[in-house]
Amino acid sequence: MRTPLVTVILPAKDAGEYIGTTLETLTRQFDDPASLQLVAIDDGSRDDTGAIMQRYAERFGRADVIRNPRPRGLASARNQGLALVEAEAFCFLDGDDWMQPRRLEVLASRLTDLDCDFLRTDHVTVADGRRTLVRAPHPWREQVSSPREAILPENESTMVDYPYAWAGIFHRRIIDRGLAAFPSGLFTAEDRPWIWRLHLDAESFAVVDAPALLYRRGVATSLTQVRDRRQLDFATAMNQVLDIVEGDREAERFRAKAVWTALALSSHHLVRARRMRPRLRAEMRAGIRDMLGRLPDATVDGVLGCFDGPRRRVLARILREAGRAA
Repeated sequence: MRTPLVTVILPAKDAGEYIGTTLETLTRQFDDPASLQLVAIDDGSRDDTGAIMQRYAERFGRADVIRNPRPRGLASARNQGLALVEAEAFCFLDGDDWMQPRRLEVLASRLTDLDCDFLRTDHVTVADGRRTLVRAPHPWREQVSSPREAILPENESTMVDYPYAWAGIFHRRIIDRGLAAFPSGLFTAEDRPWIWRLHLDAESFAVVDAPALLYRRGVATSLTQVRDRRQLDFATAMNQVLDIVEGDREAERFRAKAVWTALALSSHHLVRARRMRPRLRAEMRAGIRDMLGRLPDATVDGVLGCFDGPRRRVLARILREAGRAA
């Protein structure tokens, strides 16, 4: 049997309501089923997610279904999938998303033509029947670029603020160089340190147009919707981002961008924390306070000057608690 063109890594937990649609769209990516390898990870589901994965596995030339007795988290589940990649190209997909036909055929072809480490694409969000195009924040299309140069400017949305692992495709040399793995143990925000390491250490990338990936918003089981202990991983993930940047040869160049991201996301999570239970809210604030406390004063002052009034007001109290003025 020939080597597949693309490996799809599909982790899911309690996605039985949607996973059939997700898997069905994978059957429409290539004319030859052998072109796609499916690696599906049932991460401790309590519904029929794993059974549906197993049924669809028979429709692909290569398929592996991993069933975790207990949830290990999205980061660890994706890493399980990475260990089984056979194709020269691979991608990620979540259990409540789906692809338009031939998306992977187009992306695999463009990855070969452009001969770069990874490709990124726009995506479409779907909420209450409305579809919205979300563009990858990079001004040049179909052009090979340096991932490092796509990190700045620090006070605008750039490619490190577009961390969605499923919005693209990757050459397997990313795995060989140790750039594909996610920080293990994180249940949320695992893509933040991952995207920074990818853009700092990979050699080439491009943003290309392709048939869409559609991302459901507002799904109750989505990790973007939960307000439980898993959200506490945000501060840990941002500490890892800061460590990655400080360990880089151009730390001074990228520090302000990392601080901008830390402050912007902290303001977002502080607002979300208002709807958490008091004990969890206190833990969230403590994690953010400790993370903000390590930031350089001069860099914080410079970044805050670029923020609007509402975000500065949200951050004011916790910055004082961290020993600095807002």
